[in-house]
Amino acid sequence: MYAERMILETDITGQLIKMPKLPPNKQYEAIFLVIAESEITANTHRRPHPDLAGKVKITGNVLDSAPLSAWDLHK
Repeated sequence: MYAERMILETDITGQLIKMPKLPPNKQYEAIFLVIAESEITANTHRRPHPDLAGKVKITGNVLDSAPLSAWDLHK
């Protein structure tokens, strides 16, 4: 048995963003340690998908598309 360190990221719903590639027909034991919130947000730089980058045009007020409470804005 040997240990291999992997850092897995989840989206806003808790689903894994990218599934790791694992060898077939093996058993794994996993212990999950949650990284502190400040470390995750410090390294996160959000970008649009390459297929959408530079092609999207905002034609109206995006704040009117959802209730103000849904935007999670800091007061």
